[in-house]
Amino acid sequence: MSAAVVTGVGAVTPHGIGVEAYWEGTMAGRSAIRPVTRFDPASYPVRIAGEVPGFSAAEHVPSRIVPQTDHWTHLGLAAAAMALDDSGIDPAGMPEYEMAVVTASSSGGTEFGQKEMVNLWGRGPEFVGAYQSIAWFYAATTGQISIRHGMRGPCGVIATEQAGGLDAVAQSRRLLRDGTRMVVSGGTDASLCPYGLVAQLSTRALSVRPDPERAYLPFDAEACGYVPGEGGALLIVEDGGHARDRGAGRVYGEIAGYGATFDPPPGSDRPPTLRRAIEKALDDAGVAPDDVDVVFADAMGVPEQDRAEADALTAVFGARGVPVTAPKTLTGRLYAGGAALDLLAALLSIRDSAIPPTAPVAGPVADALDLVLDGPREARVRTALVVARGYGGFNAALVVRAPG
Repeated sequence: MSAAVVTGVGAVTPHGIGVEAYWEGTMAGRSAIRPVTRFDPASYPVRIAGEVPGFSAAEHVPSRIVPQTDHWTHLGLAAAAMALDDSGIDPAGMPEYEMAVVTASSSGGTEFGQKEMVNLWGRGPEFVGAYQSIAWFYAATTGQISIRHGMRGPCGVIATEQAGGLDAVAQSRRLLRDGTRMVVSGGTDASLCPYGLVAQLSTRALSVRPDPERAYLPFDAEACGYVPGEGGALLIVEDGGHARDRGAGRVYGEIAGYGATFDPPPGSDRPPTLRRAIEKALDDAGVAPDDVDVVFADAMGVPEQDRAEADALTAVFGARGVPVTAPKTLTGRLYAGGAALDLLAALLSIRDSAIPPTAPVAGPVADALDLVLDGPREARVRTALVVARGYGGFNAALVVRAPG
């Protein structure tokens, strides 16, 4: 079978709109975490987030679709269009049943749902629009992308929170093995509204520290949770043979290996299973730990979760055995969009032979890892590992390597 390769990328992130805006802000080590502006956060314990600046749905989404869909779907439609344009693929010129869409979703269309609930309780059921039935739904972004671009292959959605971006890309690779030629994959999220924020507060994992520079410090002695964000990335995952035959202008990398596990319930005497997911991904890719040039960490910012991840990485790679970074410290955790954005960062690290930095952190957990802290690190990156964990016990690891 041909390899599954990434031939196009698109991103809408707290650093800005477009892949290069994201990469420039990330490589500069510039924090995009700021006070929330999408609603008044004064009465909530979390008042900072990674918001996408300057995004206008009218500039990226057909006008008739804007009122039918949530902000999260608007971001997804914009990123998908960028990725397709970057790949050079014209969907109109491909068989419709050989193109698919698989995205990750976490909270669904919370902002749209909140608006309709306000109408229900404040004005009555006759003021609830018909689009409420679909705009909130986890598969709404997948559906809207497939409709807009005429993609009628085996579409789907995966709801494993932060791990979803990797799970969706892995599912895309399976579809290619079954005969699909191209998949739009990855994820976006946008839960920066009161309804979405309150739902996330139930995890008790969000940071309530008001200082944007100190609120999200994974692996740090002062870690106190993570900062929420919105946005994400979508990728064109394509059969390598098809990409070659059509003369694809660029191949960013190969989806080489994947592993997923599910943790035992809290309080169990069984250990976490992240290490097993990493080992499965390396085995699937046919690479040894020494072959990995960088790890993009999940970096939850919750002390016990940080320790568990550091333990898994040191068990596989040895203490300080591989460079580790977490550029999400500059944007916040983007839920369904987070792992897809880390995967994009891994591909750009391969492209540019450079590893982006993470926020400055210190402490015993940080000391166990070779964290990339003081600006970007020049390095020949051929193989990268991306790690992600979703709330509820989901673990995913994905190996991406330079095109052969």
